[in-house]
Amino acid sequence: MEYVLFGLIAYVLGSIPSALIVGKLGFKIDIREHGSGNLGATNTFRVLGKKAGIIVTLSDILKGTIAVLIPLFFDAEINRLIIGIFAVIGHTYPLFAKFKGGKAVATSAGIILGINPLLFIIMVTTFLITLYISKYVSLSSMITGVVTILVSIFFKDIGLMIVISILTIFVFYRHRENLKRIKNGTEPKIKWM
Repeated sequence: MEYVLFGLIAYVLGSIPSALIVGKLGFKIDIREHGSGNLGATNTFRVLGKKAGIIVTLSDILKGTIAVLIPLFFDAEINRLIIGIFAVIGHTYPLFAKFKGGKAVATSAGIILGINPLLFIIMVTTFLITLYISKYVSLSSMITGVVTILVSIFFKDIGLMIVISILTIFVFYRHRENLKRIKNGTEPKIKWM
């Protein structure tokens, strides 16, 4: 029963469409009608700028972090990683935005922040280095997922490794169109780094 309750809470939390809220409140723009139409941080950076992008990134990270911390406040004896997955599902298929959300990267990172802050730091560092070199957010997200799986081996936590693997596969799935565009040379590169 606890898994159902905390899973629902995490899903609803993940469903909060940060990019949509920031776009509408701060810019009077429905971000779904601009750029890629995606409700994630990358589209926010491209359409609304750095400040809005940073706010959305932090908000989306916090959705994953808060989701895995809530069970701690109630001393619930459950696997918090599983609860975090529900936040990612909510972010990707949000109840409050017609089930069309982001690509799960920041919220997945938020789960790791709430479970293993050191691994989160390694993830962010990997992402930023890869982004600086490649200028592709999508490619950097996928490479970061693979590196995080490899690094998680050293923490000797099978559950963590399995969940990171699931999240990485999901990130790859959500970026399948980006992969095609990278292959065709049509994926936009970032200009702000």
